[in-house]
Amino acid sequence: MAGKTTCVSGVVEMLKEDHENVKRLFEEFEAADGQAQGAIAARAISELDIHAELEEKVIYPAIRNAIDDSDMMNEAVEEHHLVHVLIAELKKLKPKDEKFHAKFCVLTELVKHHIEEEEGEMLPEAERRDIDWEALEVAVAKRKDALIMKSAGKKKMRAKGTGKSSRRT
Repeated sequence: MAGKTTCVSGVVEMLKEDHENVKRLFEEFEAADGQAQGAIAARAISELDIHAELEEKVIYPAIRNAIDDSDMMNEAVEEHHLVHVLIAELKKLKPKDEKFHAKFCVLTELVKHHIEEEEGEMLPEAERRDIDWEALEVAVAKRKDALIMKSAGKKKMRAKGTGKSSRRT
């Protein structure tokens, strides 16, 4: 049982660390101005892209199979959909655009609400369920590493000026 608790903690703690990181970036965005806001928003968007894919492709399917609450899971997926819509719109804007700040603030509020529900309802319920947490932790770590490498590659391409089409991902 100790191994199961450790693995549960590993997955849940990783999610909570990601949540804290993005909330910190949201605070930094509000405290910054101009060009700094654009760089902070770009980091937050990158973090959210990776985090959302981990949840959608690896974590949520495992939780959905273990809990009997399709309403909660469907709501989480719909919140992710809205996050993706806002991110896609933000990627088309420049930080100087008059709508950028407002759109990023809406993204911030949506993500904070999502985090509250996830940490307050979904994750505690999932922790009580018989999920293969060890296998899930391995899958999440492997996928996260791949996504981070992919993201780093896109950043290098943009820095070289060859990644123009990557804005549409």
